[in-house]
Amino acid sequence: MEAVLANLDSYWAGFKVTLELLIVGGLGAMVIGIIIALMRISPIGSLRAIATGWTEIMRNTPLTLIFFFIIVVLPSLQMGVSAKLGAYIALSVYTSAFVAEAIRSGINGVPLGQAEAARSVGLGFGQTVSLIILPQALRMVVPPMINVFIALAKNTSVAGGFMVVELFAVSKGLANANGNAVIPILIGIGLCYLIITIPLGQLAGWVERKVALQK
Repeated sequence: MEAVLANLDSYWAGFKVTLELLIVGGLGAMVIGIIIALMRISPIGSLRAIATGWTEIMRNTPLTLIFFFIIVVLPSLQMGVSAKLGAYIALSVYTSAFVAEAIRSGINGVPLGQAEAARSVGLGFGQTVSLIILPQALRMVVPPMINVFIALAKNTSVAGGFMVVELFAVSKGLANANGNAVIPILIGIGLCYLIITIPLGQLAGWVERKVALQK
């Protein structure tokens, strides 16, 4: 435990970067995911095809490969970004596919009669989605969305292999510097992740119960 206590500043620095990756990556994923989900239900066939292709490609491509392409390949094409910005982009685009599927499932859960009633009073597609369908869908998908963000919190560790000093990168540095205290160091890192993921899990359960009571 001495190695852990002596390096609390390193833990804190890595914890802040992990939180930063989670928040920025999560916000980016939400924005892209909502757009992709709306494209999936669009009456325009080409938009549906693009959204379906995006979702399938991102869901079936390893996150490490996306990081490698953005942080390693793009610089070789004179299109490089910083490691941290690349991490934001990689986490956002990868997670957006899962966000989009969660939102689409929520949209499919809204009774069809809601959309028909909206059209019968003269609302267009955009108005129907933004005013009637999407608010109901977002309320229903909060619990699965939080599970997506829990997975995102763990996925931030991939950034540690691409020059971003978050918790995983901190654990490698501390383990190399304190070879006789690897287990306590890794336990400390694990606890940091639990500080993030357990409250998110509790929040998901609370929201799920609230939504169930409102049905």
